[in-house]
Amino acid sequence: MLKRIGTLGPMPETRWLDEEEQQTWRAYIWTNHLLWEALERQLQRDWGIPHAYYIMLVCLSESPERMMSMTQLASVTQFSASRLSHAMSRLEEKGWVRRVKHDEDRRTTMAQLTDAGFEALEKAAPGHVEEVRRLLFDRLSRTQMRQLHDVLVTVLSALEAAEQQDGDQAATWLRNPSSSG
Repeated sequence: MLKRIGTLGPMPETRWLDEEEQQTWRAYIWTNHLLWEALERQLQRDWGIPHAYYIMLVCLSESPERMMSMTQLASVTQFSASRLSHAMSRLEEKGWVRRVKHDEDRRTTMAQLTDAGFEALEKAAPGHVEEVRRLLFDRLSRTQMRQLHDVLVTVLSALEAAEQQDGDQAATWLRNPSSSG
């Protein structure tokens, strides 16, 4: 059955999830939610920073000269300009990052991880990795881990294609951090 909405023309009937798809979807949503919440709690408890700030530090640490444009960093972290600015201010207060003008294009602001920020990341990483291992990888066999990887890469490829249409660099960084220049 087709429905007509305004001038959009015929709309296809909704393809509802079957029972197995619904269970899988809900398991994914709840797992993702609880995993991110647990990682957030660990980083807040041990380092007083949100998980999103940790991701910013990792992005910068893996970039050439530990530096990215604010535009690139916003894209990778999926932060709005105001949220990124607030996060950078908090990390600057800790002495972990600094904003500098691009050498060749003075209109571009760069985010750079400081030596103190790199040291803080080196100290925070073991606890974070241990939490990821404890909550995710220790629960899976090597075969299950490879299957999960294959499934995620398949879904990520479709999402990357959609994001690249919008010029988003996040998916590129997730696959190859050094490509973000």
